[in-house]
Amino acid sequence: MNETARGVDRNLTNYADAGFSRYLRRAFLASAGYDGGDLERPVIGVIDTSSDYNTCHRDMPQLVESVKRGVLEAGGLPMVFPTISLGEILLSPTAMLYRNLMAMETEEMIRAQPMDAVVLLGGCDKTLPAQLMASASVEVPAIHLVAGSMLTGDWRGERLGACTDCRRYWAQHRAGDLDEQAIVGVRQSLCPTSGTCMVMGTASTMACLAEALGMMLPGAASPAAVTGARLRMGVATGRQAVALAVEGRTARDILTRAAFENALKVLAALSGSTNAVVHLLAIAGRAGVELSLDDFDAFAKQVPLLVDCKPAGVGYMEDFDKAGGVPVLLKALEGVLDLDVVGVDGKTLGQQLQTVEPPADWQTTIRTLDAPLGPASSLVVLKGSLAPDGAVLKKASSSPHLHKHRGPAVVFDGPDDAARVDDPALAITPEHVLVMRYAGPVAMGMPEAGSMPLPKYLAEQGVKDMVRISDGRMSGTAYGTVVLHVAPEAAVGGVLALVRDGDMIELDVEAGRVDLLVEEEELARRRAELVLPVLPKRGWRRLYGERVMQANYGADLDFMRDDG
Repeated sequence: MNETARGVDRNLTNYADAGFSRYLRRAFLASAGYDGGDLERPVIGVIDTSSDYNTCHRDMPQLVESVKRGVLEAGGLPMVFPTISLGEILLSPTAMLYRNLMAMETEEMIRAQPMDAVVLLGGCDKTLPAQLMASASVEVPAIHLVAGSMLTGDWRGERLGACTDCRRYWAQHRAGDLDEQAIVGVRQSLCPTSGTCMVMGTASTMACLAEALGMMLPGAASPAAVTGARLRMGVATGRQAVALAVEGRTARDILTRAAFENALKVLAALSGSTNAVVHLLAIAGRAGVELSLDDFDAFAKQVPLLVDCKPAGVGYMEDFDKAGGVPVLLKALEGVLDLDVVGVDGKTLGQQLQTVEPPADWQTTIRTLDAPLGPASSLVVLKGSLAPDGAVLKKASSSPHLHKHRGPAVVFDGPDDAARVDDPALAITPEHVLVMRYAGPVAMGMPEAGSMPLPKYLAEQGVKDMVRISDGRMSGTAYGTVVLHVAPEAAVGGVLALVRDGDMIELDVEAGRVDLLVEEEELARRRAELVLPVLPKRGWRRLYGERVMQANYGADLDFMRDDG
């Protein structure tokens, strides 16, 4: 392959005759209306993740057109192509099972097709992480843009946002406080526009982190999907993609250790989704940057909560955008960030922030380090006998009275088994610890099942939270005292597989520990009797189960990491 080839002459189809390959390409491109002048331009691939199964991306076609306009204005030739699109709500058992598949497909299509740079358009929870993993793995310059978040809805005079308010009202419905007619009214009001969830869930968190990493243009994370600002950002992104094609800077040049450290500080300031932990670990692994759970813990302890967005606060992404979005948040964090990192716009972070004003007095969504919304350690990494390789808990959206708790376990083997939680015969009390296992990466792709519902009869008594522990994940929009991503998971023989009903479990958030209070001799006896689940026989599920790593390594496929 000719490494100096540009435009449509990159990545030639192999017919054992390069001249014939170039000739044939031009013949078929002529059938699509391209002339010689078109084919002299730098080719910019534009990934379109439109899908009827991904309602968050409903307005993606308009965003694609705005990117194409920017590419053409800057002298490039846009070439749009589809990839897998992972709609969070309409995939079984979880979109997370297919994140690595999308990352692999995206990487391969970028490599296989001729392009001098690529614009990756995503947004819904797993699409952006998958695309970042792909761009970190290829030699083609890449720039990202998201669909944007929804605007808030309204029900009986109250602002609503998916999906923190989804969960809050559903909990009220389970508790008998909302009847069937009311919950239908809520349901019809939760998602009033196209776009991703408008709280600081996984989609919004990852959008902010992509901007903090330097992989999106400044200000690209927060404009709502339905706004002109989102389309203007598409045009600017298209223009910048052409500049990247000329310069040749790749994601590897941008995704440095310093960039990830900045992103971890932004994550702490946002009190962002716990899912960001898994995704950032995977992206770093693809970029060849060493990153561990200990890094998340260390930086979380340094940076307080600055952003007032649900579920850790009361606001929404449109409030964050009006307050200035990520650029203003970075300005608030300026004193603790590495200002020498360079993003897709070619400027250092220090240069970018020279023209950004600090958080304004007229808004309360973005606070300052001198007057934060909440203390540091909004995200906590836990270790102990139950999670030797680590687990995470979102302290900012948990219940302080449960931060130090000891109680007997009630064990559920997977999300389906968790339907038993409403059985009064289990005699579950608020002191119990609900344990859901076999929901990890190997078991079933790590679904968002960790924040399992409380027993209905306890909810009806007014119980709002209980300690829950899982090797699965929870939605970034969720709340509660939920220990997640327990590693190693039960399906590979982690200690979680050895827990039995009635075993005492101790959680100490301040000490960063979660422990199973069972003697080693008893655990050894149980391990000798343990029978692990069998992997699926074929297809992606088989490959995934054989090669996926644990959550503390980002749940990526072992052979896709930079270190192999």
